[in-house]
Amino acid sequence: MQLSQVQRVLLFILSLNILVAVLKAIFGLLANSMSMVADAFHSSFDSVSNIVAIIASFIAAKPPDEQHQYGHGKFETLGALAIGALILLTACWIVFEGYVRLTEGVVPEITIVTVGVMLATLAVNVLVFRYEYRKGQELDSYILIADSTHTRSDVYVSISVLAGFAAVTMGFPQADPLIAFAIGILIARMGVEIIREAGKVLSDSAFLQCEAVDIEEIVMGIESVKGCHNFRCRGKPGEMYGDIHVTVDPALSVDQGHEIATEVERRLKEEIGGIKEIIVHIEPEEHPDGHA
Repeated sequence: MQLSQVQRVLLFILSLNILVAVLKAIFGLLANSMSMVADAFHSSFDSVSNIVAIIASFIAAKPPDEQHQYGHGKFETLGALAIGALILLTACWIVFEGYVRLTEGVVPEITIVTVGVMLATLAVNVLVFRYEYRKGQELDSYILIADSTHTRSDVYVSISVLAGFAAVTMGFPQADPLIAFAIGILIARMGVEIIREAGKVLSDSAFLQCEAVDIEEIVMGIESVKGCHNFRCRGKPGEMYGDIHVTVDPALSVDQGHEIATEVERRLKEEIGGIKEIIVHIEPEEHPDGHA
């Protein structure tokens, strides 16, 4: 089986996320730092989300069949939905553990090693986020972009953990579990955002990339087109579907109408990147007397 570009990117990022999670977990437990362990748990869910994304992208790459005549592209969106759910579960665990640490009064041990590990993993996360987001845009991959959003939250989390370390060394041990609370809220927010975006795709919400283009100007620039209306577009980056009604002279032949429809389809695909299919409905232009 030949891996797709998206799957190769995900496998590379998976290996880095596993390394980051293991380092944070080991040194977080040694330092008894809840915020660092919380960050490690978050990083481990990065790895889980990578695995989910790999499976989803594999299914999404399958060609159309009898049961999925429009292809399997939405399995990628379902994978993003699952990633969002995993993130919310992580957030709940972190908030709960932060509460336990706050009530028990556990003080983490901050050392040069723990700070060094956090700085090193922070640098890795920054590189991973930039790389994954850039590849997601290049490959028009919804799941890579969603997963990079999750990775971006790691950057904010690591910065928060370092801020907590600074507060603890200054004599505020309660800062560690409080930072864990903040991390949990941040992670929950990221999860909700991913679920919301995936929900838009699954519920066939209008795609903003289509709305940002002057459709009428494109279509009316085609010879023999008299008007257009009822343009609709749905989908996700790299896999959008749309339809539009175009009016023409009723005296035109079927062949001429078909040629116009083909040209409208070609122009819209050319101007709006990522459209996989667009259906053009040809209608007769109404004359002032109300007749076609």
